[in-house]
Amino acid sequence: MEGIAATFGNAGTSYATDGYGPGVDDTTAPAEKQMRLRYAGTCRICDAALPAKTEAVYERETKTIRCVTHDHDLPEPDLDVDIGEAGSSARREFERRKAGREKRIRDKHPKLGGLILALSDDPPSTTAWDTGAVVEERLGGRLNSLQSEACRVLHDRRIPESRANIDHLAVTTTGVYVIDAKRYSGRPRLRVEGGLLRPRVERLIVGRRDCTKLVDGVLKQVDVVRTVVGDQIPVHGVLCFVDADWPLIGGAFTTRDVQVLWPKRLQSTLTSPGDLDVHAIERVHRELASALPSA
Repeated sequence: MEGIAATFGNAGTSYATDGYGPGVDDTTAPAEKQMRLRYAGTCRICDAALPAKTEAVYERETKTIRCVTHDHDLPEPDLDVDIGEAGSSARREFERRKAGREKRIRDKHPKLGGLILALSDDPPSTTAWDTGAVVEERLGGRLNSLQSEACRVLHDRRIPESRANIDHLAVTTTGVYVIDAKRYSGRPRLRVEGGLLRPRVERLIVGRRDCTKLVDGVLKQVDVVRTVVGDQIPVHGVLCFVDADWPLIGGAFTTRDVQVLWPKRLQSTLTSPGDLDVHAIERVHRELASALPSA
């Protein structure tokens, strides 16, 4: 916008402007303006990278910018739609297993049960549920910060006639994203085998672990969602690794149509412009909430 020259640095850096800098009487200036960025910046709300020449909203009071898809404040949730609570089913399973172990030990050792519990840890089969809940809660908080008419989310959705659940769903202008949140140590990478004399096989490797089955799981979830929304709405599978050893530059990739990335990259993906309007987004969001209830 004319009269604004934004200077941008790393995330959290203030954005000084020609017209609204220190010492200038800007009491009559508007609280915010939509502008085309001269330099790259970062959204205040979702931490998404905003390239130079992107349309963004400059907030005079905080001297920061945000994506144009965000309202100034997060929108009120639609009371008719239960968006769910991220990580709730994993948290309940962890508490159930933890309480069951405590009861067994106290019943078997009435006098020493408390001491045994204090000196021993829960088994990995129990703590894995706690880890899963924490990861889903963290990613769910990021997704909630993106909520707007152009990005609606659902958490912890139960798959009918199955014990499985879908961690997160996001309905945006570019379609529906089926998001599986994971916390693995090591660097995610794609290993390709064959291709010339034998069939091409893609494997997802994290550190030294073959995690290809995670891709299979997401593809099954994508099929479930596609039966709900139909073939006219794009459905994207996503594996989001939290706290993995991602490289400083690049690192995201796609295997068998499933995107493998990290939380900030996911946020940038979800805010990309697309063809679905707000009415279609609301309709699809309601259909998914109805067909896939909270777990």
